[in-house]
Amino acid sequence: MPHAEEIRGLLPRGFDIIGALLVGGGGSDVDVTRALEQARALRELLFGVATSHGLVGGHMDAATGDIRFVVSESAGTDSVEGSVVTWEDEPGRLLWEKGCLLRCELPLKLPLYLRPDVNSGIEERFSSLIESTVAKLRDPHVSYLVEGPITSSESHLSIILRGDDLSFDSHTHGNSRTNNCTTSIVSCSEFFTEKRHNLSLTREDADAIAITVNQSASSLKPGTTPVVEYFPAPASLRVIILKLDILCYTSIDFSVAAAVSEFVIPGLADQMIVMKRIIASEITEQVQLCPFHFIPSGLHVPVTAIYNTRYGEIEERQSELRKELHIRLGLPLDRPLLRISNALTFGGTGKRKKSMPRSGSSLLRDVHREIPSSGVSGGVMSLIDGSYEYYHYLHDGIDDNGWGCAYRSLQTIVSWYRLQQYSSIDVPSHREIQQVLVEIGDKDSSFIGSCEWIGAIELSFVLDKLLGVSCKVINVRSGDELPEKCRELARHFETQGTPVMIGGGVLAYTLIGVDYNEASGDCAFLILDPHYTDTDDLKKIVNGGWCGWKKSVDSKGRSFFLKDKFYNLLLPQRPNMV
Repeated sequence: MPHAEEIRGLLPRGFDIIGALLVGGGGSDVDVTRALEQARALRELLFGVATSHGLVGGHMDAATGDIRFVVSESAGTDSVEGSVVTWEDEPGRLLWEKGCLLRCELPLKLPLYLRPDVNSGIEERFSSLIESTVAKLRDPHVSYLVEGPITSSESHLSIILRGDDLSFDSHTHGNSRTNNCTTSIVSCSEFFTEKRHNLSLTREDADAIAITVNQSASSLKPGTTPVVEYFPAPASLRVIILKLDILCYTSIDFSVAAAVSEFVIPGLADQMIVMKRIIASEITEQVQLCPFHFIPSGLHVPVTAIYNTRYGEIEERQSELRKELHIRLGLPLDRPLLRISNALTFGGTGKRKKSMPRSGSSLLRDVHREIPSSGVSGGVMSLIDGSYEYYHYLHDGIDDNGWGCAYRSLQTIVSWYRLQQYSSIDVPSHREIQQVLVEIGDKDSSFIGSCEWIGAIELSFVLDKLLGVSCKVINVRSGDELPEKCRELARHFETQGTPVMIGGGVLAYTLIGVDYNEASGDCAFLILDPHYTDTDDLKKIVNGGWCGWKKSVDSKGRSFFLKDKFYNLLLPQRPNMV
């Protein structure tokens, strides 16, 4: 059961289990039947009741990718072979066309009396507190303020639901008890007048219907008797502070009253149960639990992690918890996808307006997304993995024209580590870069404030000092030899995904991808050129070739890389961390 509680707290309410897919094995009837059995068992474990709808069992041959499906009707064990299977090419898009998120934040203070033997019966008393709190959420005197995201006209829909508007019968969808109350039949779609089919679910801007609980002081109902619990004098009062913050998913056409009763209130209960287990195990500590929501790359739905903010993100306990979550969700173990700085930021509701990107930067990002194809016939593109900012000459009011290209390349590389949440340090200025090189003994003090060039080796020193990042260096004796390194560079982008600095002579560039045909040897380099000196106009940058595909020798016989110059390529490595 503890694992089931944790999974319920991790995933948003509103999703159901409809089947399971087994990979590997012989693909026999036993395998596909086992998939059905596991789906049925998992659903019962998570929701506490047997499934009442049909389930799909599948088996995939790991070698060929062929899949067999069987379908069982209702809760029966009989199954039939699936003859027609419809695939959705963009399941994420379909999810947010057909549904939406609801978010509820609820601060609570729960009085917990502790006996002299602190751990004696604490789970039972805490469970009783949670049950009484959930019961209060269903009280007719409780009201719910429901607010939609702010539209482009700075307006938003808001309604108030009373406890009597809610239905707690999962078959009534919130309408049967309150046919005379218009708020009970307002659908979620009405809160997204502009974005019904274009809901945002990005890290820096997520749309959700906001639910706020308003608990009014209610008198005892007629016929009820107050209950007093007595504890001996040695008992002490501990006020448990909870900051609940849950997400739920619902069909866009579902009534908001039904969504609150069927998803929001049970979701709050789920989160309290997860927090109870954490607090009960550390009752003598000052636990500071806070939920954070994430949408990791590769997942189509958000997940919620509960962190003890008493510990810093780099502390071992937090690192181990994130690692466990990565394993449970099938996420890679070298990406900081579940760090607090990577959590979702929700868009504007009646309480707040859309926020700027949390980096606070106005620099252009990911300018390569607008460029045309490379022209390599039959090539395979290997590109940077993640976002970066484009740093070039004359940024930040610094006239570094003619000497600062490697500094700008370094700044772009550091921005990549920031935006992927590997580091929270500011992108260093030219002077700060120079100070680092002086501090480590690579340069004399006179270097600070100068206009001296730096190269790939100096960049590696700075990355090591500021970020703890290691780097590989590739040396080539001539620009003509760079195409020979395309296979190695492709491998770098596929496994590390970081920007590469290329330095040759007095010029430095940032490499953010290659297009390589292994059979013919034809290749092109995706260059982000720091020598650009104009305004941050994306059209100018793309049309002017300041970000674009470059061949070693173009169709007119002109060489992009110089034949008589030695080149160093700096390949920063991705930290192995979560």
